[in-house]
Formats: sequence, structure tokens, C-alpha cells
Amino acid sequence: MLIYAIDDEENVLEETGRVIKEASPEARLLIFNRGDKALNAIKNGDRPDFLFSDIEMPGISGMQLAIRVKELSPDTRIVFTTAYEKYALEAFKVKVQGYLLKPVSVEDVAEELKYLPGKSEETRDKLVVRCFGYFDVYWKKEALIFTRKQSKELLAYLIDREGAACTAGEVATALWQDETDVRLEQNRIRVLVNDLRNTLREIGMEDVLIRKHRELAVRRNMLDCDYYRMLEGDIEAINSYRGQYMAQYSWAEIKNSSLLSLKR
Repeated sequence: MLIYAIDDEENVLEETGRVIKEASPEARLLIFNRGDKALNAIKNGDRPDFLFSDIEMPGISGMQLAIRVKELSPDTRIVFTTAYEKYALEAFKVKVQGYLLKPVSVEDVAEELKYLPGKSEETRDKLVVRCFGYFDVYWKKEALIFTRKQSKELLAYLIDREGAACTAGEVATALWQDETDVRLEQNRIRVLVNDLRNTLREIGMEDVLIRKHRELAVRRNMLDCDYYRMLEGDIEAINSYRGQYMAQYSWAEIKNSSLLSLKR
């Protein structure tokens, strides 16, 4: 794990660096007294997992730095360290992960470092779903392979419904907008549901899918989904949305438009 610490006050920078090293002894720490030096390091390929930065600095301010870092290294988690609470609202407008008041403590830093992806035990036995960008599903860090492309699309649609039950007709309208043969639609959906169930059964996750009274749904509590976490206000998930949602599916364009309006 690579961590940046940035502050124009030398004694404060040294203390922040000491606290970070105590909170995470195994991490590689780079310290900078100016924001432009940190940006140059990122441009040269040293992309940090976490960046702890002061806000009031000469040259590039912490706010300006956060915007540039998000452009160069979108996955970097940014935490502001400041002596002033007045910047909190503005800080979260630029989608930073955290906001710590100086002097920072080992406990506070350790709490922020918990949010590195892959560290949470709670998501270990969940199906990992990525809706932002192109829709993909992972199990045990490996991409889940679907026998049929539309089985994967069916799962995407059910996830988009956020766990709400939907009828075969609703699924058919989304997946085959021009189809008019009801019997053909029902047969195609039956094939896809069975195929999807078999795919999930192979990894022991068949219970993700709910089929009852001719309706379909997914169990949200069995999914680690970036879209669901965004709805819950998770800063990391909000930062991971960059203007695309299930980009390969035309029916997802309406949802993407609503997410774009929330992001602005």
C-alpha cells in the first residue's frame, strides 16, 4: 500500500507521517511539502492508494490538488487533514473520502485506512458486482463466466431493480423491446433463468436468485454492489462512478442519466 502525506508546515508533515506509519507500519509512505510535487510523482507512475493532504497550502491548494488527483488517479482515496472545520462541506463536494481535524490521531488514520478495497471480511462471501462502467460479476476475485450473454444481462436487469420483484413481461420489455410473441418471450426467459441458476449453482450462490409466483428478484444482502453502496452514501462507491452505468445495455441509459444528475 502506497500513502502520500502533504503539508507545507514541516513539523506538521513530520508528525502526520509518524502517525500514518504507526497506523500502518507495512505501508510505503511518501511525504511532500507542496501539492505540485505530489502531482508530479503521480504523473511519473507512483499512484497512491491513499493521499492525506492539508487544505491551505501555497501554490496548489488541497481542493485543487484533490480535483487533479481524481483526474490522474481516480482510485486514490483522498483524506483532508486541516485545523478548520469550515472546509468540510466543500471537501465532500469534490468527493474526498475523509476529513480529519489536526492533530490527526493514529486511531483516526487507521479508521480511514480500513476502506481499502479487499480488506473487508464482510464482502468475502458475497458476489461482487460492478455496475459502473461495464457490468461485470466476480466470485473470489475471478470474473464469473456466463454460458449465455443474455443470462448475464438478465442478472444485470434484476440488480438494476434493486431487489424489487419483476414479472417476465417486464424482463422481456427490457431485453427484447421489439418482441411481440408472448409465448416466445416466456420460453426465452425460462431458458435464461435456468441457465443463470445453473451458473450461480456452480459457485454455491444459487440463492442470490429469487423465483416465486412467476416473479424474479435478487437478494441484495448477498451482493457487494458498487451501485447499491452508492445509494447508501458510501464515498468510495460515489468516487468510483465516472459517468457510465452498465454501459453495454441500452435499457440502463435512463438510470445512468439520473445518476449523472445526482453527481453534478
